[in-house]
Amino acid sequence: MIQSRPDAVRHRSLAFFDAQFQRQVAARELALNVFERRALPYLGGRVLDLGCGLGNLSVAAALRGCEVLAVDGSPTAIEHVRNEARRRDVLVQAEQADLATWSIAGEYDAIVSIGLLMFFPCRRARELMEAIEEHVVAGGIAVINVLVEGTTFLDMFEPEGYCLLASGAVEEHFRGHGWQIQSAMHAERFDAPQGTQKVFDTVIASKSA
Repeated sequence: MIQSRPDAVRHRSLAFFDAQFQRQVAARELALNVFERRALPYLGGRVLDLGCGLGNLSVAAALRGCEVLAVDGSPTAIEHVRNEARRRDVLVQAEQADLATWSIAGEYDAIVSIGLLMFFPCRRARELMEAIEEHVVAGGIAVINVLVEGTTFLDMFEPEGYCLLASGAVEEHFRGHGWQIQSAMHAERFDAPQGTQKVFDTVIASKSA
């Protein structure tokens, strides 16, 4: 587990992603990514998209009949989610929030966290995983995707405020709490700028009834 000191992480990471989201909106780069495509078939009922980004998965889930709450720290992202939901005539509640302190309320049939937890100190990342567990209904689904140890692309991180878990740690966490693993992909490598790599784990788990 690679951990750095807390604080300021959200300022650098939010600025990084807000700029990226602006470029993507301008270029209409709005297709589901590989992790979102994997998650979508598992989503139904009431869905929380935690760290929704541009909300491509949120809108796709709403088009399938899900009731979606999409939450992100980026104002660009949330504005886009609202605009896209209106354009597609689907109901997505989009909320801008500081996810370093935001608390999940209510229960959900599925909670999705793709590319979020590593932007917080490890203690907060684990708090969020535990909150996700608590707020998924029995029989419901959690989708967790994180960068893990081995990642060398760190431009979006504040040097003193991120957490890279060991590959396999998320699956181990959910198995240890009695969840059924529906899908687990470990240490998937993707090329990143300047010869670096992003290394991801993705776990889709169902809560025991």
